[in-house]
Amino acid sequence: MTQQVSFSNTASAAGKHILVIEDDPSIVLGLRMNLEAEGYSVQVAEDGESGLSQARRDEADLIILDVMLPRLNGFEVLRQLRSEGIRIPTIVLSARDAELDIVMGLEFGAEDYVTKPFGLAELLARIKAVFRRPAPERVVRSGEEPAPQKPAAGALGVIQLGELSIDSRARQVKRVGEEIPLTATEFDILWCLVQADGRVLAREEIQALVWGPRHHGTLRTIDNFMMQLRTKLERDPTAPEHLLTVRGVGYRLAQ
Repeated sequence: MTQQVSFSNTASAAGKHILVIEDDPSIVLGLRMNLEAEGYSVQVAEDGESGLSQARRDEADLIILDVMLPRLNGFEVLRQLRSEGIRIPTIVLSARDAELDIVMGLEFGAEDYVTKPFGLAELLARIKAVFRRPAPERVVRSGEEPAPQKPAAGALGVIQLGELSIDSRARQVKRVGEEIPLTATEFDILWCLVQADGRVLAREEIQALVWGPRHHGTLRTIDNFMMQLRTKLERDPTAPEHLLTVRGVGYRLAQ
């Protein structure tokens, strides 16, 4: 875990601050060494309660969050942050690879879920994929001016999908005027399907569009995200009207 991997792209990491919430000293050492070599500034919390406090207090650009933490587990940390409106992008690390655990992490608002043991090169690639996306709206602290929303590339404005309205500029989805909170990854996957204009997208295509062509995650991750999107957007997730599976191929969006 203490091996060093470099992508030779420190410019893109300039000014980015990562909070690592992890209690395994060897993992912390490896992450800190490699993240700092990439140009990120790194802060570490060794238990869930201190990690939650630091996430509330500091302006981290990304959280790397272990699940099995002392004092407060990672799922509870993430649940509390999202319930307070703190939407710092979060990558969950866990030795638990059961589908239920992955879905739980996504349901609480994680951008990605990485199972242990993991390759450092893959984790660094996933971090870079998160930073390539427009930043989510965050909690505005007292006395601060809200940061302007960055428009999505190729934004087309508001798309109507039955009761749903999808605003690409604000990166928001609403049902009859009420916002449905999506993570940045969930919105990116949904927007890929919108832009496909009814065409079927293979899982490999979605993975490459959202995470980049060098992403090494499993295609099952796409299925888990689609399951989560259906839970949030479909009236009946078991009989979806819009987010359709094309068996043996991938997914498409039905207008």
